[in-house]
Amino acid sequence: MTLQAYQEKAAACWAGSKQKHAGLMANPHLSGGQKLAVHYFTVAMVLFMAQLLFGLLAGLQFIFPSFLYEILDFNVNRMVHINAMVVWMLYGFLGSVYWFLEDESGVEIVGLKWGQLAFWVLTGAVTIVVLVYLLIQIGSGTDTSLWLINEGREYIEAPRWADIGIVVVMLTFFYNVAATFAKGKWSGIAGVLTLDLVALAGLYLAGMFYVTNISVDQYWWWWVIHLWVEATWEVLVGCIMAWSLMKLLGVRRKVVQTWLYIEVALMFGSGILGLGHHYFWIGTPEYWFTIGGFFSALEPIPLVAMVVHSIYDAGAHKFKNSNHPALAWIIAHAFGNFLGAGVWGFMHTLPQINLYTHGTQWSASHGHLAFFGAYATINIAFFYLAAQHARGNVWMGGDLANGWRWKAAAILLNLGVMGMTVALLIAGYEQSFIERAVEGSTWAGYFAAQNHPWFMQAMIWRMVFGLMTAAGGGLLFWDLLEIGKGEQRSAAVIDSETVNP
Repeated sequence: MTLQAYQEKAAACWAGSKQKHAGLMANPHLSGGQKLAVHYFTVAMVLFMAQLLFGLLAGLQFIFPSFLYEILDFNVNRMVHINAMVVWMLYGFLGSVYWFLEDESGVEIVGLKWGQLAFWVLTGAVTIVVLVYLLIQIGSGTDTSLWLINEGREYIEAPRWADIGIVVVMLTFFYNVAATFAKGKWSGIAGVLTLDLVALAGLYLAGMFYVTNISVDQYWWWWVIHLWVEATWEVLVGCIMAWSLMKLLGVRRKVVQTWLYIEVALMFGSGILGLGHHYFWIGTPEYWFTIGGFFSALEPIPLVAMVVHSIYDAGAHKFKNSNHPALAWIIAHAFGNFLGAGVWGFMHTLPQINLYTHGTQWSASHGHLAFFGAYATINIAFFYLAAQHARGNVWMGGDLANGWRWKAAAILLNLGVMGMTVALLIAGYEQSFIERAVEGSTWAGYFAAQNHPWFMQAMIWRMVFGLMTAAGGGLLFWDLLEIGKGEQRSAAVIDSETVNP
């Protein structure tokens, strides 16, 4: 094909796609599910920025403990930082499923209006909960405060009314997905996703009651923290990854679904029993030492294998990738999930090691890399997939206009998170040595470790890399708003040229 003929074909495709896709938020030719997904993605990015902001404030308070004292205390900053992280990732997952649901099922979403109502209910609840966190920071813990202000349980501090709202939203989401697949096409992705959503709604109930025995209370609390976040989310990510790879690289369905089934098998075979590494020191029977130590590090393997096999499959069949940012973030997901959830998790999951490392910055090191590598990266990849479609399925390759933004954002975010991870690991090593091994877990040992030069230097470096991460997050937000605008080349034309040169 001559250059002139190619340009004429590209112009025709661009004109057609331009008529179909007039914009992002107000695009009249996005499906109902995709329009709802854009709302979820927008709130997700706002909460991502909030997570970064409150993380920076908490990081500063490690270096300057009196900073914002009795105005915005460390425990509040940390609480909002972690809760914003959990909620923005959940928003990204819900939006991703709503985005591909109609494409995967072949029919319109059943009960979409209920899904739209659930979005506004969830967003309103999140707004109120955060305002209450910030405005009512101290007070006595009573049954009334548990229902209306703060449940007081780490990571799931949301008051009881908000807990109920989350479960209702999850049940509405389950109805949208299950009813839509029941009406339309059924697939391996559909089956795994539907079953996973039962657990997504059900397991959260384990965090909605408490007992006076702290060991029993912690036993059930970990069902939410580990099984809800680490198990059901991993499978949900697998479904999103499988669909994304088929759309992004044209990978055969049987490849991604095979690894998705293996992911489910490992989740049941190791992920559930891997919960035991949280039961080492809460008063549970000694058999959890063996169970928890052995079954903890296998969950990320299938997702890594899915990405590697898919890229190989795409190369073998000479498929063309027209969305380089999305592919870059999927590759970052494969490495980040393996390192953060796998390597960094296994580093301190054996009870002989965990005896010295639990409750130190070593855990925070693992948490930062695992959540970013396993969940943030796949959400960002899907945001770029959605942005490409919403802007008319334009070419988003390496020579994209202003492509420096997504590249710089990816570099800053990945280097920033990795830098924070290493800094926290150094601090955790120092705490494990001085506080636990030398001082024997005494209060004197705790304060000696907190004031040691290694710890303080690590906190400073964590702050430096935190600023780098925040800069990358801001650049990512800007890029998602602008990428693809003004691009004249159609991804469909370039893909067809690759297949039929």
